[in-house]
Amino acid sequence: MFLQRNNKKSKNLGNSNSSFPVNESGQGTVSDTTSDFFSPEYIELKVMLHGRLLDMINLSALDKMPKEILKAEVSEIIRDLLIQEKKVLNSDERNQLIKDIQDELLGLGPLEPLLKDNTVTDILVNGYKQVFVERGGLLEKTHVRFKDDRHLTRIINKIVAKVGRRVDESMPMVDARLEDGSRVNAIIPPLAVDGALLSIRKFSIIPIDMAKLIELDTIPEEVVILLQNVVRSRRNIVISGGTGSGKTTLLNAMSASIDEKERIITIEDSAELQLQQEHVGRLETRPENIECKGEVTQRDLVKNALRMRPDRIIIGEVRGGEAFDMLQAMNTGHEGSMTTVHANSCRDALSRIEQMVCMNNMDITQISVRNQIASAINVVIQVQRLADGRRRLMTLSEITGMEGDIITLQDIFRFKRQATDDKGNVIGHLVATGIRPRFVEEFAARGLTYPQDIFDPNRTFKQASDKGS
Repeated sequence: MFLQRNNKKSKNLGNSNSSFPVNESGQGTVSDTTSDFFSPEYIELKVMLHGRLLDMINLSALDKMPKEILKAEVSEIIRDLLIQEKKVLNSDERNQLIKDIQDELLGLGPLEPLLKDNTVTDILVNGYKQVFVERGGLLEKTHVRFKDDRHLTRIINKIVAKVGRRVDESMPMVDARLEDGSRVNAIIPPLAVDGALLSIRKFSIIPIDMAKLIELDTIPEEVVILLQNVVRSRRNIVISGGTGSGKTTLLNAMSASIDEKERIITIEDSAELQLQQEHVGRLETRPENIECKGEVTQRDLVKNALRMRPDRIIIGEVRGGEAFDMLQAMNTGHEGSMTTVHANSCRDALSRIEQMVCMNNMDITQISVRNQIASAINVVIQVQRLADGRRRLMTLSEITGMEGDIITLQDIFRFKRQATDDKGNVIGHLVATGIRPRFVEEFAARGLTYPQDIFDPNRTFKQASDKGS
């Protein structure tokens, strides 16, 4: 049996101790406003019933039972418990309570409604009392809250345990992912001073493709054609940008242009890439265990990937010494490889990669490192989230080689800001610099076509919103 029925009656708390505000008739009531469903009284009752339910659960049978049957049994038991506790609720209140307790048991508790909300892209928990979300690139505070720090910590442990990781005082920081690929980061006390911090970067069930990026005004349609050809012509690409700027989203969208016949190996700290090709090998790092052993880094995986006969290697994000191995792979027959890096400009991205290579403490000169970068990377793309929340392609640049000890980088397109309207929307367009990139020679060799006037500096690329007006 999933639920072990407890026939002993629970302690009668009485209406004087009701978890809800009591009306003149003495019956418990709950306001139908969203905030009241996250009031301390409501949360107290929900957590109490959840705890009672856990005492009645046969945990070994939990995963084996069909979800619909499981929900039906949970619903029946909760109604019995409400009768025992003499909590009088209307049907809407009771259904909401049952749904929330099912979320506690089967999902991630108070976070479930936010995870199911397709308009939410980020969930940011600052201690048990405060939860923010990002919608449309802008942050807003929610009414969602947890009962206490223990409640929040239990949800965090539930998340990380599913991917074989842990978080405790000896290892208070952790990266993980949800079943749908959403990225999770958590940090708990003593490092988090005011209570546990949880960040969830949600991933769309349907991956954002180039058509969607055009619709969102991230990239003009003509430039999308150029980017697709850059991928098909097997140029090595680095996508640069700040946190939440859309680097991984763009990487996913561009990867759709990779030929189905190619073997792709992806390497990530937390697997989140959503490649659509059939022949994809996904690798993920592993942290050290409780005995401080067994760690597998991105650098270890890059080295191993070279033995797996990849056509292309895609690294979710370079953060350290794996940058050197990535350059080596790009320079030794794995053209068309791609990665992302945190940086504020295309030039800064190259500087960061140079610094990460130097983190290996190898006996290699600065000029040698720069030569490696100049010969390995062909295209650098800068993306940014602007003040209005929209993510835009800001710069598309090409590396052309070395001049002395400096890597030469030429901008092909730049985003030109013109103004900000009364609503805070940034007005601007992507414009060409007039430079014809060298990689178009590879287009011709592969029979790839593109708009011939795309590099005209007098041309302003229209956005999807412009075309609809």
